[in-house]
Amino acid sequence: MNPIREIKVRTSSKEYSVILNQDFQGLKEVVESVREVSSIFILTEKKLSKLFSGQYTSELKGLERPIHEIHIRSGEKNKHIGRTAEVYNRLIRLGADRKSLILAVGGGVVGDFAGFIASTFLRGIKFAQIPTTLLACVDSSVGGKVAVNADLGKNMIGSFYQPEFVFAPLSALASLPRKEWRCGMAEIVKHSVLEGGEYFEKIKSHDSEIYDQGSDVLHDFIAESVRFKAKIVGQDEREAGLRKTLNLGHTTAHAIESLTKYRRYSHGEAVSIGLVTAAILSSEKEGLDPDFINSLKEILKKYDLPYRDGSKSKKVAQHALHDKKNVGSSVRFVLLRSPGNAVWDIPVSLEEIADVFRRQKKL
Repeated sequence: MNPIREIKVRTSSKEYSVILNQDFQGLKEVVESVREVSSIFILTEKKLSKLFSGQYTSELKGLERPIHEIHIRSGEKNKHIGRTAEVYNRLIRLGADRKSLILAVGGGVVGDFAGFIASTFLRGIKFAQIPTTLLACVDSSVGGKVAVNADLGKNMIGSFYQPEFVFAPLSALASLPRKEWRCGMAEIVKHSVLEGGEYFEKIKSHDSEIYDQGSDVLHDFIAESVRFKAKIVGQDEREAGLRKTLNLGHTTAHAIESLTKYRRYSHGEAVSIGLVTAAILSSEKEGLDPDFINSLKEILKKYDLPYRDGSKSKKVAQHALHDKKNVGSSVRFVLLRSPGNAVWDIPVSLEEIADVFRRQKKL
């Protein structure tokens, strides 16, 4: 195996590698490095199985362990607590035990769902992330946050549960529609804003030409984002403080997603809009340079990302009440003092959210 990049994630509970690889070649070697695996369960979506199963099944051939594939339903609406029972029952029928390994092959929905299943089945079995989207590569596959949705809120039921490894076959990104590229790029922009400095300047100096999946610049961006997230998670595995900054843009994003029933935007596109909401609030509550708002808007435009939404402002504010970061009836935001300097748990009233979102529409 000759990975493009290999980045270590070191948390208080586990150390593991994020391997950015050209394709699926070498996956067998990585799986074999996991100790005492009795059987393997691949959780993926049917459409992804059609695209990639020929590659990963031939690569896993010869492991001399039972390998089963379980298809889960696609889309954020199916990352729901109500969908877990059928998967638990399939695992039981197929003989999964405490030494089984779940491989989550797919994007953030698959990774979150499969990770939650692994963290709760038999009080926790091994799992690994094999992300096939840009968003999952740079964000959701790293750090051990696993969750499912409830009727009234996204990721409301979950845990912190680190994978055995992350193996990202970057050739899989070639199958992505443009919307999925934008989805991942929004998180890359978010990471660069939180990191500040050289990484933020790099993001400013490029545009959507990096959506070429073979681009060295793209590979650098992915690696930079993984390193940044690994650094944050290494300091705060369970989101007691610093890790909360990774939720920049997400309070508004989750409200928009919930309000529009996950149909209008990808998660990343909603985060993109949420970054601008946070920037406006930051300029008024934390002293962020107001010029940053237009600078951020121009960056998002360069990467074909949205920066405003036409939803009713009061309804967005009401849906923000269901955000999992809230305390009581207080909506909590991550805000910026400057690029590279974020603060968290900042209370914002519903009236302030509605007012800022209303003004954001006019940018």
